[in-house]
Amino acid sequence: MTVAVEIRRLSVQDYHRMVETGILTPDEQVELIEGQLYQMAAKGTFHSAAITRIKRLLERRLGNQVLLRFQDPVRLSDDSEPEPDVAVVQPDPLDYEDHHPTPEEIYLLIEVSDRTLKRDRELKAPAYARSGVREYWILDVNSRQLYVFREPGMESYRNQVVLAESDLIAPLAFPDCQVSVQDLLRRSSELIDGDN
Repeated sequence: MTVAVEIRRLSVQDYHRMVETGILTPDEQVELIEGQLYQMAAKGTFHSAAITRIKRLLERRLGNQVLLRFQDPVRLSDDSEPEPDVAVVQPDPLDYEDHHPTPEEIYLLIEVSDRTLKRDRELKAPAYARSGVREYWILDVNSRQLYVFREPGMESYRNQVVLAESDLIAPLAFPDCQVSVQDLLRRSSELIDGDN
């Protein structure tokens, strides 16, 4: 016998009120995705180093053409406000002081995955697609590959590829900004040295 369970979905307003009233503390590591709160994983050193590499690379290549946001909220809909590791967004005169970036203002979202690959692929990818985020990458630091999601649809992205570390990729919005997947990862020599 199957029992139907009704879940009360939270709105972004509910989520903010929970912080304002102290139900959630401002430093609590949660994010709202399609009406549900999810605990965010602790950030390990591989994760943090990968974000630093991405930051350095995109700042050099894209400069003032974009605003880079790191582990800050984006507003996907009335019931989703996740905090992707990297958001490449349109520059804003107020630096998004009055709102979080919305799908129309987002060029690319990137998640760095050392322990969250399943969630990043099966929960976040469909949520980002349904909201209309044009492009989403997952950097899998363990398998040393990059998942690239493009062409958002109602269920998920219609175009999904997995790139090896030797492959090159450019964001859709910036076709001249070609990067190697390897540049986003720890060097292979560091892996060998670190394993001894």
